[in-house]
Order: sequence, then C-alpha cells, then structure tokens
Amino acid sequence: MKRANEQKNRTTEINRRSWLSILAKSPLSEIQALWNKLELNPEWELIRKPEIGMVMVQGRTGGNGKAFNLGEVTITRAAVRLKNGNAGLSYVQGRSKKQAELCAVLDAMLQTPASHLQIFDNLITPLKETLEELRAQRSKKAANTKVNFFTMARGH
Repeated sequence: MKRANEQKNRTTEINRRSWLSILAKSPLSEIQALWNKLELNPEWELIRKPEIGMVMVQGRTGGNGKAFNLGEVTITRAAVRLKNGNAGLSYVQGRSKKQAELCAVLDAMLQTPASHLQIFDNLITPLKETLEELRAQRSKKAANTKVNFFTMARGH
C-alpha cells in the first residue's frame, strides 16, 4: 500500500507529459548512460520507425503577447510497442533516430507499473535534476549580463 501511495504521489508530481518533456530535452549520452546503468533489456517492436521532419515553432512578443511563427525546427519522432502491449512515443529535437526510439521505449516502460518506479527514480529524476541545474546556470549567466538603466534627476 505504501509503495502504491509513493508511486501515486510521484505520478502526480510528474505526469506523462512532463516525463516526455524531460526525455526530449535531455542529451542522448545521459539517457544512454542511465539506461546502461539500469541494465534495461525490454523487447519492443516499432509501430512507427524513427522519422525526421520539421515543425513550426511559435513565439510570443514579450512572452505573453500575440503568437507569431518564429521558424522551423528539425524533430525526430518514433513509436514503439512493448511485448506486454504498452505503446510509447517520442518527439525529440534534432536528427537522432536512436534518441527518439529510446525515449519511446522509456515512455512505454514508464506506463508499465512493474518498471515505473525503477525508471522514474533512477532515470527520470536524475535527468530532471540535471536539466534544472542547467537552467539555473543559464539564468545565473544571463543575470550577470543584466544592465540596469536608470535616470538621475538633477537638482535645481
């Protein structure tokens, strides 16, 4: 019962959309290293082999203004089905077919109760922490370049 509650709490913290985002933003080398460390060896078949394509990226003026088309970005997508029937998918930025397939397999495994906690604790959590550290470093670097403009009023 306690294990089920722990899993439920973690799942509400990070849902499928979040773990797909974490996998898509993480470098293949880190995903592969954690995969190898866990010694995962699931059987899967490709539903949709990894395909490279383009998507239009939108931006917003000031972060919350009217949307505009910023440009196109290369992505790779894949879909797999595990031997147990669970399907997984992924979209990753760039042209890495291996990363797209691996992320799709991990998505399917994260939907499997038997492997969810192991993968969540030993792969998703470390990747999330790494991404948060990188984000903090970038923010700190950007803050160091911030320029404060001010006007001094002269007395009469």
